[in-house]
Amino acid sequence: MLIRRLIVLNLFTVVNIIVLLALLALLFYMQKKHVSFSKRVLTGLGLGIVFGVALQLIYDPTSDTITMTNDWFGLVGSGYVKLLQMIVMPLVFISIVAAFTRLDKSSNLGKISGLVIGTLLVTTAIAAAIGIAAAAGFDLKADDVVAGDAELSRGEELESSLTEVQSTTVPQKILEFLPANPFLDLTGARSTSTIAVVIFAAFVGVAYLGIKRKTPEQAEFFRKMVESLHGLVMRIVTLVLRLTPYGILALMAKTVAGSDFNAIATLGKFVIASYAALIVMFLIHLIILSVLGLSPKQYVKKVFPVLAFAFTARTSAGTLPLNIEAQRDKLGVPESIANFSASFGVTIGQNGCAGIYPAMLAVMIAPTQGINPLSPSFIATLIVVVMISSFGVAGVGGGATFASLIVLSTMNLPVALAGVLISVEPLIDMGRTALNVSGSMVSGVVTSRSLGELDTNTYRSDEKAAESA
Repeated sequence: MLIRRLIVLNLFTVVNIIVLLALLALLFYMQKKHVSFSKRVLTGLGLGIVFGVALQLIYDPTSDTITMTNDWFGLVGSGYVKLLQMIVMPLVFISIVAAFTRLDKSSNLGKISGLVIGTLLVTTAIAAAIGIAAAAGFDLKADDVVAGDAELSRGEELESSLTEVQSTTVPQKILEFLPANPFLDLTGARSTSTIAVVIFAAFVGVAYLGIKRKTPEQAEFFRKMVESLHGLVMRIVTLVLRLTPYGILALMAKTVAGSDFNAIATLGKFVIASYAALIVMFLIHLIILSVLGLSPKQYVKKVFPVLAFAFTARTSAGTLPLNIEAQRDKLGVPESIANFSASFGVTIGQNGCAGIYPAMLAVMIAPTQGINPLSPSFIATLIVVVMISSFGVAGVGGGATFASLIVLSTMNLPVALAGVLISVEPLIDMGRTALNVSGSMVSGVVTSRSLGELDTNTYRSDEKAAESA
């Protein structure tokens, strides 16, 4: 009987895999017919949602068939994400070093980094304020959230993690950012590895500027070597990015098929409030572009493939290659600025994960501790804490939880609620990640526009012309 059941399960799994392969073949056919990249991404996203919903209707999300099916789907979806993660650290390092070698004036370095980081922090502060307003407007309260066994277990894990976070002093947290062993950080071994690689690359870049002034011949040799390495890495990026429509299809099908919609319905109010805040913050991004005299419609049209991938893959760091490419080739941001904004955006000022989410949790939890979350002092303190805590948040899954631990512990609030929301965490994290990536791209546009280096012709050109270029 058991053997027969396994055979049936395997048969259903094989059928599901065949359907996925057929959908992937359709995307490949569209590629051969030279259908635009963004249309193929949109098609992959739509097909993934429809296929995932169909699997939901046919099977139980917790069934062995779905588990086995998603395991095979992971070869395409998770495999694509791993390929992106493979090139993240080399890309971060070589992109920042190349940005230094391409600076016309060393004085521009301070202006670029200051504008990028400043924009990221200001938008994160705005995101925190929006998160506070959303939690208050939807009347979200921690007492209204019902916790099951899984949620309680997750809450206990976070309480344990809190002990480690609280035992680390502020100076020790800052020290964690420094690259004691840059080769170790290039492997991504630590949660702060990305920002450590950024710092190490900055040291290499500053050293290059010093050599350029004293021994131009050596600097020129190094510049040519960096250009060659940068070209090689970007070629690898191009090869990986061609797989984006296929990866999005598999990732979305896997996510939808395995989602527990009953749990999502139970916490529907929080999900709706979260997405309301995320949408409002995205509109703020568009308003910022409008103030700069740039078309929000063009922005949305050109960055949609990037945001679609970030939405499905839930990794800001994995989206880095797409981020840089979109800024450079479609938005007209100089490559040096695009490299800075995309790399800094992975670890600093993430509007969704480090801005909206921790602020919403703090407002929900505060009344349980006898604190008025709408008092001016609480709001001002929370926004400042969120801004400071946004430094060093890893651009991979779990970054929002880490940011929440820091914010809640700093505000002397219990952290268990972050575990209670585990059942809807993947759904909300999709929107948060897309907003994070949008924030980093907006910082690149704002910086280049402010310095008068934005190629407005590229920004305003239609998508087809941009892809041809």
